[in-house]
Amino acid sequence: MNFALYRDLLAVRPIRNLLLVGMVARIPHSAAGVLLTLHIVLTLGQGYAAAGAAAAVMTIGIAVGAPWRGRRVDTVGLRRALIPSVVSETVIWSIVPHASYELLLPLVFIGGLLTLPIFSVVRQSLGILAGGEQRRTAFALDAISTELVFMIGPAAGALVATAGYSALGLTVVGVATSLAGAFLMWINPPTRSAVLGSEPDAAFDAGQQEGAEAALVATAPAHVQEAAAELAPLAAAEQRRRERFGLRRRVVHNFAWFTAAVAAVFAVAAGAGMVLSGTDVGIVAALESGGHEAEIGIVFLFWCAASVLGGLVYGAMHRPIPPVVLLLGMSALTLPMAFARDTWTLALLSLLPGLLCAPVLSAASEKVAELVSEDRRGEAMGWYGSALTGGVALGAPLAGLFIDGVGAGAGFISVGAAGVALCLLGLVLQHRRRRRFATA
Repeated sequence: MNFALYRDLLAVRPIRNLLLVGMVARIPHSAAGVLLTLHIVLTLGQGYAAAGAAAAVMTIGIAVGAPWRGRRVDTVGLRRALIPSVVSETVIWSIVPHASYELLLPLVFIGGLLTLPIFSVVRQSLGILAGGEQRRTAFALDAISTELVFMIGPAAGALVATAGYSALGLTVVGVATSLAGAFLMWINPPTRSAVLGSEPDAAFDAGQQEGAEAALVATAPAHVQEAAAELAPLAAAEQRRRERFGLRRRVVHNFAWFTAAVAAVFAVAAGAGMVLSGTDVGIVAALESGGHEAEIGIVFLFWCAASVLGGLVYGAMHRPIPPVVLLLGMSALTLPMAFARDTWTLALLSLLPGLLCAPVLSAASEKVAELVSEDRRGEAMGWYGSALTGGVALGAPLAGLFIDGVGAGAGFISVGAAGVALCLLGLVLQHRRRRRFATA
């Protein structure tokens, strides 16, 4: 291990600025989930089921919008791509606190759809600014800063909401996120290492060719024009066939980056999100069932601190560890949390899976940056974020289902066992794929 990598990395001013802006920009939205939940429950007088539905709608919006937002960064550049987010964050989150529950649902969906793509932008830019061992260290630092954000944001959101200022808090979230987006546009971190050459405009060339052919026919003798008129239906059918083939070819070309290896990384991201959100719900349920809900912060502090430590160690390593192996370890180490009987036992057991949390996320981000070319990396990071978000959306209800049916400890077992099964399946498929290529 080489911890001097952190010193060398932070000495690079663009990287230091990007990590700092990324951390500050994430704090408002890390508080938004808690603020929205408590606003619906305390201010609107709805139940937790209604609050969960609103959170799910916002999550779906984020998952749908992330790939599109990332693709916009690839095609029009960072500054133009962020304009809708900078405008919508302030507008939508200023209206949400004053809306009825029925109007709130479409608003939070649009808010999720147009949310500032800070996670994918930071990862995409780090993949450009850092290379080699520095890239692993950079992604580890990004994962560590995310952990620090989630130690600050939700607690601050809960404090503001329980003090009766949830409407003000949601408005501040929107304004602060817009300001962060504007600052990100100002520093304009690179999303490409060089300006890539543009492909010829096939539609323009085809139009020119069609115009030339039409002009040639128009000036031809009468018998040639009659023959051309007879062949026109066949030519039109051939043109439609070419257009359909061209559309299929463009679709295949647009997703050429989505290989089996990239799909495996997305599966790991979804599995990580599932295990983390399920563990989150399990911790709350375990302490609430024992009447120790006031001590939830202790367990979260141990859990997040362990992740920070694990991220620091992983970022200083010379060799990467496959993301699927890290997720397998985190999932397996989540299982013993089901046997905790008090707050301190649960906090100590949370250290084990917590140590692998930041390494899983940083290793997966590093792998995406390695597998996908720069011209499609923004879109790929968007899909990576959608996979992670989808896993988060799956893990909480999965754990909740087992908690309601069996008991608090079953939440840890459900997501831990599901994570282990996913990793084992992935490793088996990976082994078969390698054997097939070896014998080909």
